[in-house]
Amino acid sequence: MPAFSRRTLLAAGALLPAAAFAQAAWPTKPVRIVVPFAPGGTTDILARALAPELSKAFGQSFIVENKPGAGGNIGADLVAKAAPDGYTLLMGTVGTHGINKSLYSRMPFDPQKDFVPISLVAGVPNVMVVNSEKAAARGIHTVNDFIKYAKANPGKVNMASSGNGTSIHLAGELFKSMAGVYMTHFPYTGSGPALMGMLGGDMDVMFDNLPSSMAHIKAGKLKALAVTSAVRSQALPDVPTVEEAAHLKGYEASSWFGLLAPAGTPQDIVNRVQQETAKALATPAMKERLLAQGAIPSGNTPQQFAQLIDREIRKWAPVVKNSGAKVD
Repeated sequence: MPAFSRRTLLAAGALLPAAAFAQAAWPTKPVRIVVPFAPGGTTDILARALAPELSKAFGQSFIVENKPGAGGNIGADLVAKAAPDGYTLLMGTVGTHGINKSLYSRMPFDPQKDFVPISLVAGVPNVMVVNSEKAAARGIHTVNDFIKYAKANPGKVNMASSGNGTSIHLAGELFKSMAGVYMTHFPYTGSGPALMGMLGGDMDVMFDNLPSSMAHIKAGKLKALAVTSAVRSQALPDVPTVEEAAHLKGYEASSWFGLLAPAGTPQDIVNRVQQETAKALATPAMKERLLAQGAIPSGNTPQQFAQLIDREIRKWAPVVKNSGAKVD
């Protein structure tokens, strides 16, 4: 066998792509997970539940950063334009990657071309909530009570959302069109701030993601009138669906949340993050934690998540068009 000098070996190593070494070593520093909404909402809750598990799995800190604004577009755009090195990830949503493409006349990024899907983290129903004290004073105990009140008080019902184009906003728009009621939309920078408006009595109704409203529902501060999914939630089995409660046939508006990376991120990194995400979501403790909040954990493959995003973009386009919602 021929002998190789140290110089020869070093020269051969120099011919190998730098990415090969980077992939093998990743991560060598903290990884940030950008949440494109304010703290306190479901996107934030799920990211903060998952981050410690990924930190343990990879031996590096996974840090959650909130970058709210423009229905999630500001934070998503930051990730789309970040270096594709695995150190900047996004907790994307049905809003950023399913709805906004149809809602915004000018998008700063392409939800499919500018990202590589990693894994769906969880799917959740939305829940139609009202301020408990205000609802009791107005005699609102059911969805039909709410519709009756809204029709009798046009222009006096304020609807909170986590931002233009989010599933929370579109769930409300779909309800408005199907129930024939008018509500004034107030977009916040996330579910957390919107819930403060609800709890403070400034807002009258919100079609929030269930996990972020659950604690307030259990505390009796918010009243859950209905869930927006096709079937009842295991977390709130006594709460009817909107379709059941108001006979609005075909009404459904659920949400989902998943990890994505900038396009061009090495597939090895994407696969490793997906595998550890799936492991974390499959643990009994994590499953119990998320299911108790109304979230259904997933952990599917990058290919499956990509197919979901494609289906959701096609699903929401006619809903946005029919609702008349548009953001310039």
